[in-house]
Order: sequence, then structure tokens, then C-alpha cells
Amino acid sequence: MATVVTEKLSRLFINVRQVPQLLAPLSPSTVSSSEVPKIFWKPYIHTGYRPVQQTWRYYFSTLFQQHNEAINVWTHLVAALILLLRFQQLSQRVDFGQDLHAQPLLIIIVASITYLTFSTLAHLLQAKSEFWHYSFFFMDYVGVAVYQYGSALGHYYYAIEPSWHEKIKGFYMPAAVLLAWLSCAGSCYAKYRYHQSAHLLSRLCQELPSGLAYMLDISPVIHRIYTASPSERADPALLYHKCQVLFFLIGAFFFSHPYPEKWFPGKCHFFGQSHQIFHVCLVLCTLAQIEAVVLDYESRRQIYSALQGDLAHNFSALCLFTVTCSVLTAAYMARKVKNKLSFKEE
Repeated sequence: MATVVTEKLSRLFINVRQVPQLLAPLSPSTVSSSEVPKIFWKPYIHTGYRPVQQTWRYYFSTLFQQHNEAINVWTHLVAALILLLRFQQLSQRVDFGQDLHAQPLLIIIVASITYLTFSTLAHLLQAKSEFWHYSFFFMDYVGVAVYQYGSALGHYYYAIEPSWHEKIKGFYMPAAVLLAWLSCAGSCYAKYRYHQSAHLLSRLCQELPSGLAYMLDISPVIHRIYTASPSERADPALLYHKCQVLFFLIGAFFFSHPYPEKWFPGKCHFFGQSHQIFHVCLVLCTLAQIEAVVLDYESRRQIYSALQGDLAHNFSALCLFTVTCSVLTAAYMARKVKNKLSFKEE
């Protein structure tokens, strides 16, 4: 009997000793920039990269590991989950299926969740190979374009004042569609054509359409803020709108400038990168924006129902058109990347 118990305890001890091996990383830990293709390099970030050509299981497992994309993944993943919960709460009191005027609200929420999800997947899985690096970021740019359209629609539909609506109603939404698509196309081309985002032409292709899109999309909000009467300035929605503008401008600075890693080269491999700060600011911008739009939807119905009439279906069709054009553009660029990489291998 004692012998049997001893054997069982020995087996149990052996199995316990194997647990760390089972929980160990599925592949090597992070590597330096010299061990990955140049397309993966980030300015002033010399290590913390994940090795390429590993299994998909490995890259999914890095969600819980430390690497130079971990913060970027988690900031947008958490925000997407927060918005999913917010959408679930809203669906209990907003009839998205029957209320025609709730369709733009649904679009901006879904667009926000989409861009956050696509960004999460891009930063988590792009290290698989050069092809997947390009492809996942092209997908990310599609999400950004959809979000830009959703933002433009939300501001135009709910936040706009009648005086500004009268001035821009003839071109605002078509221009929003065009600039959203140009933002996607320009970002895809810049990624395909230039390795370093600091390249002047790369920044022009990526930032100029996005900048113009933002100036157009935010114009109803800016006009409303500056024309609000003293009694209207206490409106909670206006406070959220001001917050979203502030967070976006701060985020735009860190998107365009590699600080603080430029100030502390070799010290920001895992934490403190400009793109991480950009992610945090963009998340705060989006959350403030959604709250502002929800408040406008609930409190300004008399205004927007008179201005927009029964145009919500048309705006939904424009959203579908924007998505289709952006997806086709990303697919086309992914095909060009595949041909380019195949030619390089030959």
C-alpha cells in the first residue's frame, strides 16, 4: 500500500514539475530590431520586437506578454470592450431597429468599435510576416476611415446648429465620404511606398487627408461651441465635445512627433512611446465623443428631426459605400504588396 501511494505521489510531483513547461511561452521572447525586417522598425525603439514567422497561436498568446506593441493592443482592446458594454446599456432604452433617428447613433458606435477592434488585431498580429504586417495595417486604415465617416455623421446629424447646417448641407456628407476614403487610400499607399513614417511624402499621404477630414468633421462641433449662448454653455454635451477636441489635438501631436522616445532613446522600448500616448488620447476622445452624441440624441431631437427629416437611410447607404470603397482599396493594396514581396523573393 505504501509503495502504491509513493508511486502516485511521485507521478503527481512529476506532473507538477511539468506545469511551468506547459505555461512557458510558445516561442522565443522579444528580439532586437536587427532580428526583424526593416518594415517593423520604429524610430528610437531598438528592442522589444516579436520574432517573425511564428505560429498564429504564438501571436495571440503575446496578448499576455510584454513586448513593444502590448500597450497599443490593450488600450484599444479595453476601449472596445467598454463601448460594447455601453452599447448594451443603450440598447435597453434606445430602439435602434425602429427609431429612424437612432441610425446615425448606431453607425458611430459600431464604427468606433470597428476601428478599435481592427487596431487591436493589427498591433497584436502584424508581426507574423511582412505580408501580414501590411495587410493588418491596411485593415486598420479601413477601420479609421469608417470611424471618420461615423464621426462626421454623428456631428452633422445631432450636434449641428441650424445656421451652420444651412451653409454646409450641400457638400458636407459627400465631402466626408471622399475624405474618409482618401484617408484610407493615402495611409495604405504611404505604408506600401515608404518604410519610415517620418518620411515627408509618407506623412503628407497619411496626415493631409486625415487632417482635412477632421477639420470638416469637427466643424459642426466647433461652430456650436463658439456660438453657444451663456445658458447653453452649461450643456453637459458641450463639455464632452470640448473634451473630445482637446484629447484629439493632444493625440494628433503625439501621432506626428516621436516624443518622448526621441528624448530618451533606448528607454521607451515597452512603455512611454508616442504611439501609446496617441492611443490613450484617441480612446479618451472617442469615449467623450460617444457620450456627447448620446446626450445630443436624447436632448436635441426637436432640432435634428426638423433638419434631417427622413435622410437617415441615405446616410446609412453612404456609410455602406464608404466601407465598400475602403475595403476594396485595402484589398487592392494588399495584392500589390503580395506581388512586391513575391518579386523580391525571386
